[in-house]
Amino acid sequence: MKSIVIIPTYDELNNIKRLIPELLDLYNDLDILIVDDNSPDGTGKYIAELSKENSRVKLIEREGKLGLGTAYVAGYKYMLANGYDVAFQMDADYSHDPREIANFRKYLDEYDLIIGSRYIEGVNVINWPMQRLLLSYFANQYTRIITGLPLQDSTGGFKCFKRKVLEAINLDEIKSNGYAFQIEMNYKAWKKGFKLKEVSIIFMDRVAGTSKMSKQIVHEAIFRVWKLRFRDMFGMLE
Repeated sequence: MKSIVIIPTYDELNNIKRLIPELLDLYNDLDILIVDDNSPDGTGKYIAELSKENSRVKLIEREGKLGLGTAYVAGYKYMLANGYDVAFQMDADYSHDPREIANFRKYLDEYDLIIGSRYIEGVNVINWPMQRLLLSYFANQYTRIITGLPLQDSTGGFKCFKRKVLEAINLDEIKSNGYAFQIEMNYKAWKKGFKLKEVSIIFMDRVAGTSKMSKQIVHEAIFRVWKLRFRDMFGMLE
């Protein structure tokens, strides 16, 4: 099984210096793709040099801060073009424990999209302010009610896609970012009949760097779920 983990970055140099060696030590068949949005702190430059030393480390350099959703789409397209069977995705800030990848892999024989869930077994979030936690929790409840998506955590970013899922989704039609992007990918995979599995994870808020959360991301998610529902009702979901 040829697999790759996709990690978008923007000013994540200190975190990525720790994370990449840990990922490389996990599995010999796991490559790493960093999608960097021209980080001012030199994250892209560091990865460019590292990729010369280790062929398992890959880099997509982008011209500026273009958003999380487009970063993942660029990573998915790279994965498909280069013959990978499985794509993992995760944050660079250590809110996702790389060791959880082993748990994801256990379900690949039976499921097509494995999702790291913060809410499948209670609330497994550490160090978030209460306002942020409530926003995330109720955003997921809202999504379930509007779309019918049978997930407790549809907004999380720690996932594993089989190749056939990404091949079936028109990636050029994915326009959302942040929470909305994660919802859209899950919803489209579910509507296309793929088997989804939530795996419990513990999510720990970043200890270094700056969160990219914004009001725009929240507002986008509120309206995107309705758009997805209506497009599905009228047979326009790609």
